[in-house]
Amino acid sequence: MSVIILPTAYLAPVSYYKYLVNSPVIIEKHAFYVKQTYANRCQIATANGVENLTIPVEHQAHKVAMKDVQISEHSNWQTLHWRAIETAYNSTPFFDYYKEDLQPFFEQKFTFLLDFNQQIQQTVLDILGFDTTITLSDSYKEAYISGEIDLREILHPKKKLVPLDVHLEHQNYYQVFNHKFGFLPNLSIIDLLFNMGNEARLILKK
Repeated sequence: MSVIILPTAYLAPVSYYKYLVNSPVIIEKHAFYVKQTYANRCQIATANGVENLTIPVEHQAHKVAMKDVQISEHSNWQTLHWRAIETAYNSTPFFDYYKEDLQPFFEQKFTFLLDFNQQIQQTVLDILGFDTTITLSDSYKEAYISGEIDLREILHPKKKLVPLDVHLEHQNYYQVFNHKFGFLPNLSIIDLLFNMGNEARLILKK
């Protein structure tokens, strides 16, 4: 089975979790932080369409490894993000089932972005009942060997789904705003979780 190399991600999209639960995964922590990626951005469906939620990070005068990126304390992002999530998903079938598992992440303070991402990711995997093999990179590699699939720079909110994921564009599931926008593909994992509950596990394993 191939090993998948993934970037760290904030409430990553469905395609990311598709890899996460079907293959051994290495999360890259030594690459330089890059703005406007899934590292600190997720996408949810609201009554007004797709909304980006972005975690603010401390400004750095030089390039910083992902493992050293710190979350900014100079904003009320946690309250704003949870309010947006609650407004978007409080009418979904399973929001009330899972909100108590996720809400603490928008109240507890975290220093490092990587720690926040990994802990909320593990909580989502626990909710879904997946025991997947995930390790963090021990050094930066320019390229990986045969049998290792490098998606560090491919999974990106401003890029189309990569060829391995193209089938996800047609893997529809119920969404609460489907009547307004049609199916919105590859949103944050919480969109799938709040709309589909335990069936999310079956969709991810297809």
